[in-house]
Amino acid sequence: MLRTLTIRDFVIVDAIELEFARGFSVFTGETGAGKSILIDALQLALGGRGDASMVREGAAKADISADFALTEAATSWLDQNEFACEEGGALLRRVIDNAGRSKAYINGIAATASQLRELGEMLVDIHGQHAHQSLLKADAQRALLDNQIAVRDPAAAAEAQEVAVAWRAWRALSRQREEYETNAKNVLIERERLEWQVSELDKLAPKAGEWLEITNEHSRLSHAASLIEGAQEALAAISESDHPILSQLSSLNTKLGKLVDVDAELQTVLDCMEPARIQLQEAVYALNSYIDKVELDPARLREVDARMDALHSAARKYHVTPEELHEEHATLSAKLRQLADASDMEGLKRQEAKAEAAYRKVAERLSARRVKAARALSEQVTNAMQELSMGGGRFEVGLNAGEPGAHGLEVVEFLVAGHAGVVPRPLAKVASGGELARISLAISVITSNATTTPTLIFDEVDSGIGGGVAEVVGRLLKRLGQERQVLCVTHLPQVASQANQHFQVAKGTTGEGRTVSRIEVLNNRARVEEVARMLGGIEITETTRKHARELLAS
Repeated sequence: MLRTLTIRDFVIVDAIELEFARGFSVFTGETGAGKSILIDALQLALGGRGDASMVREGAAKADISADFALTEAATSWLDQNEFACEEGGALLRRVIDNAGRSKAYINGIAATASQLRELGEMLVDIHGQHAHQSLLKADAQRALLDNQIAVRDPAAAAEAQEVAVAWRAWRALSRQREEYETNAKNVLIERERLEWQVSELDKLAPKAGEWLEITNEHSRLSHAASLIEGAQEALAAISESDHPILSQLSSLNTKLGKLVDVDAELQTVLDCMEPARIQLQEAVYALNSYIDKVELDPARLREVDARMDALHSAARKYHVTPEELHEEHATLSAKLRQLADASDMEGLKRQEAKAEAAYRKVAERLSARRVKAARALSEQVTNAMQELSMGGGRFEVGLNAGEPGAHGLEVVEFLVAGHAGVVPRPLAKVASGGELARISLAISVITSNATTTPTLIFDEVDSGIGGGVAEVVGRLLKRLGQERQVLCVTHLPQVASQANQHFQVAKGTTGEGRTVSRIEVLNNRARVEEVARMLGGIEITETTRKHARELLAS
């Protein structure tokens, strides 16, 4: 549940810290006082969109913190995402500066807005004041039904996604087959072109790294005479001339070795010269080995020349470098295989039929779940309508056969009959504003019962109703508050009087002339005055106070 909400410099709020209790709490106040601003601030702390316009005029930044008691699922999420769990709670914080830059924190550790949203969905469920309008849209009706399925059976949550994935796979193959049928001639021409190109490269058989190897070999073969001459000259100078360097160095080492006995300081010089003699001897071995290997081979040089010319010509033809010729060969071969598969009409049809069967299997499984969920939701909303002064009315979730699609095999449609003996018709066509508000509220309460979210927020979802119905709505919300925390923004005294905790939101002016929003928890006496104001408007009489006391007493 939500324990505290701290708001600083948000829109017209300068500084507010609220403590919440269990049960049913309401926010009331004049229109424009800032009741919905509280919901907006909480949504920001839960990862909602924010911008610089949310920062109070003249302030550097807006800062919102929401402290929650944790559920088991939320605790597990914090552990998995390596956020510290402090005293069984989670502190979600959001800061937005006047340049629009945003920062998010969970228990003091930097987080992303998406992480706030992910955690927030486990803690709070918000029903907005325009929920009844979205109910008129087919997509919203289907999403609501599927959400009921997911809530009751978490294992089925991914089923709608599986249907969408299977649908895309089926459609991709269908489009491929249709394109082939339409462009069969073009496909054939492209296939023949690729076959010729791949055949030519098959014969050439370029290998990875071949160009570097063959250019090195060509350089060596074309300069073989110079290489042999240079190696022999070096060998002669070191060990085979009349006065070879190696012999001279050996002789000097011998002389110095004798002189070391006379003056030990010459040992340093000798230590430097002896390694040089050893290195020169190694060079002699290496030169002899090199001369044995390098030989003039005009025939091999001609072969290498021809291979280089063939590779270079092919690379120019395919607009690649010689080094990339092997990769181009592989790419063209893969395209040819793909086109060969795609041009197999019978094979394509078999793949398409297989994909369709896979789609229908998961879609029919989703349809079966929808039938069960639709029956339960229809019954529950119909029962709630009786409480909400729609006696004899009936609500049905229609599942109409439709064209297969990403969302399944049926079209979900909400139907309603406002009175007994009337055939249910589409919600968008027959429900009046008041009826729509009541049905929306009934659905909100029922879907909230099905979820495990500990905190439920209703933002003016009771608009469009009044009188005895409003009192029933208050009782419904209070009943819901017995099982979880319920926060409600309302204009109805019949709803406000049912609350366990009552907050009054008022707008005032500071000494500097700034407009600010204030909130206070009302005691019993103040509640009488506020409910009386809601009943009677500007002028509060003893009669309205009496009525207010009666509402609160009931």
